[in-house]
This record gives sequence, structure tokens and C-alpha cells, in this order.
Amino acid sequence: MDDEAATFRLAYVPGVTPGKWVRVWSERRPDVPIELITVAATDGAACVRDGIADIALLRLPLERDGLSVIPLYTEVSVVVVPKEHAISAVDEVTVADLQDETVLHPLDDVLDWVALPGEEAFERPVDTELAISHVASEVGVLVTPQSLARLHHRRDLTYRPVADAPQSQVGLV
Repeated sequence: MDDEAATFRLAYVPGVTPGKWVRVWSERRPDVPIELITVAATDGAACVRDGIADIALLRLPLERDGLSVIPLYTEVSVVVVPKEHAISAVDEVTVADLQDETVLHPLDDVLDWVALPGEEAFERPVDTELAISHVASEVGVLVTPQSLARLHHRRDLTYRPVADAPQSQVGLV
């Protein structure tokens, strides 16, 4: 058996933390090394279908054709704002509270919106990381899963839960 065949490959999307999975694998299968593969939010299913990864922690929904999917958990959606923003003074907001805000909608958005809240931004940021930079520049606010807000944390920003926003579900594929 060659080294490539003897390695278990686990892909994961930004914001998902595979640490627990790696620990469990290492305890149960110390003879088989695990390789972590970071993939873009939209590329995970193809990574498994193409055999680049054996398994993946991905955001749902996704095209399940040819894949087995086990839903694992659902994330809280939050709005990311500058620390001085009025929203930072409350514990939680609703989508209606964002009505007068410019809401950024990055191209890699993982939330399944029926209709975006607030005012539409002039252009869509290419990804969540750039959208976070725009929030810091006070161009608008961003609604995203809490794990992505934490991943791209900045000291000049904060976030609050959005009670009725779409949520992101993570699954094992």
C-alpha cells in the first residue's frame, strides 16, 4: 500500500473546525495518518466526488447526487458591525432591524436568503473576508454564520445574533 492510499483525507470549508474529528480519528486509527484539505465553500462536494478527499465537513444544502450526507449541526447567523454601531448596544436583532442598513452579500455567501434584508450594496464582495473588511470601512453590515464571523474576527468589529435570519447547516459528506 503506497503512502497516498494509506492517508485519510478530510476536506473542510472555512469556519468549520475539524479539530475534534482529527483527535477522534487519531485515537481510533493511529496507524492511518489524516490529511486536512481546506476547500472553498462552493468546492467541497466536487472535492469528494473527484476523489481529492475521502470525506468532507461542508455547508448544506448542496447537490447530493452521488454523495451520502449526514447533517451534523446548525449555526447561528450573526450580523457583523463596527463596535460603535447602534446594533452593538443590543443582545440580538431581527431581519427587520436591518431594514435601513446596507447589507453586504458576498459571492461566497452560505445563507439561503429568500430576499436579502436592507439596502443592497453597490457591488458584491468576492468573499466573506473582503466583506468583513468593508464592514470595518463602514460600507455596510454583513449577516453570516457565527463561525465565519469568528474566523475573520477583527478588534474593531463585533457581531450580534439575528434571530430570524436563515441559518447555515454543516454536514458530513
